[in-house]
Amino acid sequence: MSPESTGQNEHYLRVFWRGFRTWRGNRPFWAGLFTMVGGLPIAYFPYANMHLGNVTLAMSTTAGAGSLIIGILLITLGLTMWFHHIVRVFAGVAAILLALISIPVANIGGFLIGFLCALLGGALSISWAPGEPKPDPGPAGAAGEKSEGTGPGTQESGPGFHGTAAVPQQPEQYDTTVEVDGGRHRAG
Repeated sequence: MSPESTGQNEHYLRVFWRGFRTWRGNRPFWAGLFTMVGGLPIAYFPYANMHLGNVTLAMSTTAGAGSLIIGILLITLGLTMWFHHIVRVFAGVAAILLALISIPVANIGGFLIGFLCALLGGALSISWAPGEPKPDPGPAGAAGEKSEGTGPGTQESGPGFHGTAAVPQQPEQYDTTVEVDGGRHRAG
C-alpha cells in the first residue's frame, strides 16, 4: 500500500460526509432547505389543533386548501433548487411570490415563520451562483509534474472541484491587422 492511497482506511461516515459536502457545494443547498422549511408551517397550521387544557383551538380556515397547495408548491420548489439548480432563478422568484401570497391566504404566512423562511430561501436561490474551479498552482501543475501537496491523497479546502485535473484554456488569438476597408462590415 502506498502512502498516496487513503481510501481504504477511512470510515464510511467520513466518506459519506465528504460526498455530501461536494454535492451540497454544487447547488443552492441552503436556499432549498429554507424554502422547504418555509412550506411546512404554511401547509400545517391551517389543519392543526392546539390543546390548552380541556379547550381545543382549531386554526382551520376556509383557505385550508390554498394553504396546502402553497405549502406543497414551496416544498416542490425547494427540491427543484436541490436537484435542478439550472432553474434556480425561476424557483427563487416563484418561492418569493408564493411566500407573499401566503400572507393573506395561509394564516399570515404560517404565523410569519413560513413566510420568512420561504422569502429567505427564494432570495438565496436567486443570488446563488456556481463556484469557479480553482486555478492550477503554477507551472509545475501545467508541466504534468506533481507539486508538493497536490496529489490524489491530499485534500483542498473550499467547495471547488476536488480531484479533477482541469487543463487551463488559453483565450483564442485573433488577427489585429486592419483590413482593407478599415475594419467595417461590407454591408455598412
